[in-house]
Amino acid sequence: MDYRRLGRSGLKVSPLCLGAMMFGDQADEAASRGIIAAAREAGVNFIDTADAYVGGHSERIVGKAVQAERDRWVVATKVGYLPDPLLATPPDLSRKNLFRAVDQSLRRLDTDYIDIYYLHRDDRTTALEETVHALADLVRQGRIRHFGVSNFSAWRIAEVVRLCDEAGIDRPVACQPLYNAMNRTAEAELLPACTYYGIGVVPYSPLARGVLTGKYASLDQLPEGSRAARKDKRILQTELRGESVALAQEVKKHAEASDSTAAHFALKWVLDSAAVTSVICGPRTLEQWQDYVAALQEAPFTAEDEALVDRLVPAGHPSTPGYTDPNYPVLGRLPRSKRG
Repeated sequence: MDYRRLGRSGLKVSPLCLGAMMFGDQADEAASRGIIAAAREAGVNFIDTADAYVGGHSERIVGKAVQAERDRWVVATKVGYLPDPLLATPPDLSRKNLFRAVDQSLRRLDTDYIDIYYLHRDDRTTALEETVHALADLVRQGRIRHFGVSNFSAWRIAEVVRLCDEAGIDRPVACQPLYNAMNRTAEAELLPACTYYGIGVVPYSPLARGVLTGKYASLDQLPEGSRAARKDKRILQTELRGESVALAQEVKKHAEASDSTAAHFALKWVLDSAAVTSVICGPRTLEQWQDYVAALQEAPFTAEDEALVDRLVPAGHPSTPGYTDPNYPVLGRLPRSKRG
């Protein structure tokens, strides 16, 4: 396994990060622990969960599975959403919530410390100073070793870095954005900012929630058991767009001509970015996890492969012209006058 240094930290992590979002839900505890064991055998040392995943049950599964070799693993979890998915609450990165949430995560993980504590989503209602200083206190107390950000815009990351530097606090070591060949918007500002500030990038959804496997032949043919067939809200409002489905079929055709698969091509494309340290792979089954690992054994990405993606999706853009994720609206223009 080719371990990579995460940002400016001393952490060395595997290029694949095992994502535990499905653990305790689509993958029961036995299946989840089997996947974790397979990841350990493959040399993976990086695992990612969150307090909001399956009401905290994902953290419990991860904690039990890594407990015997806790110091070998780099364990990441997140804060910001309340664990109860039925509560449609905005992100909360207040000092009160951070201190409450970290204690609960530590109990569920059954560990004394968290290696990377991600701010799951930006909270525009709490002053960043409060959040950053609360994180610094958690580091000093030994409850977390490092912190990271997820789903933050580039200018907000710059502000976090400024506050850290002013207070003599270590900068975030990792950023976790949405990034794949069908959504390259992170390239415009986010990836350059992370590179400049020495922050490791650990993208999620490298397969565009399954669209980039090529399994969706059209919007009218949804494979049984797929996220789209299960009416997963996020894939329906983000990845499952006509342009992405059509482009995924071109990727599939290109990959298969080289005795590869669309899924391997998509994963290798993300890993081939110089800004990316590790990629989160969130399997539902052991077979899916084994397929992620198999991609590492294939030939390196080529200039021809890169040219294909550049032709399909321009750098810095999504596959659908003008598309904006409704969860992350553009906030740059505010009308001066009132609308009647």
